[in-house]
Amino acid sequence: MASLIPNVAAKLGLGRGLARVLGTALVVLSPTVISADPVDPAALQRFVHQDCGSCHGLTLMGGLGPEITPEAMQFYDRDVLTTVILDGIPDTPMPPWRPLLSPQEAKWIADYLLTGETK
Repeated sequence: MASLIPNVAAKLGLGRGLARVLGTALVVLSPTVISADPVDPAALQRFVHQDCGSCHGLTLMGGLGPEITPEAMQFYDRDVLTTVILDGIPDTPMPPWRPLLSPQEAKWIADYLLTGETK
């Protein structure tokens, strides 16, 4: 990145000082991972009960969508559930949550649904 900034600055006709300022701003404003664990369990529990619950029922016993209790999920693989959470199911009301959830968060939700800690 260090060699890229002077080259871009030269092409844009910017001085070295301005290039350094822009380069520093680029590094400082870049997204960084602060925590090794990007999953917030409390927020994801709320997400399951509020967002998933809006279709699957607030107790996850079914509604517009099917029941997603551990008993109903016991035959599903964690990776399959993770994919369904992220990508939805085409031609059904199950939406893709990939725009809002990371793969790690979707895995956490799949594990949460499979473990029985949904009550």
